[in-house]
Amino acid sequence: MKTYKLTAYEKNGTLITEESFTAENDEVAKEQGRQLLTEKDLSERTHRLASPRGKLLLFHV
Repeated sequence: MKTYKLTAYEKNGTLITEESFTAENDEVAKEQGRQLLTEKDLSERTHRLASPRGKLLLFHV
C-alpha cells in the first residue's frame, strides 16, 4: 500500500483540508480521492491529489 495526499484550498490559498490515505495503486487512489472530495463537497474547489512520488493524479483550479 502507498500513501497519497489530498489537499483542497480556498481561492485565496487558505487550506481547507489536507488528508493522507493509503491505496493499492494510483487508479484506486484517484477513486478514493474523488469520493473524499464529493463527501466533503469540495469537488469544485481548488484541489490536488499527489502520489508518493509527487505525481499529480487529480488537479482542479
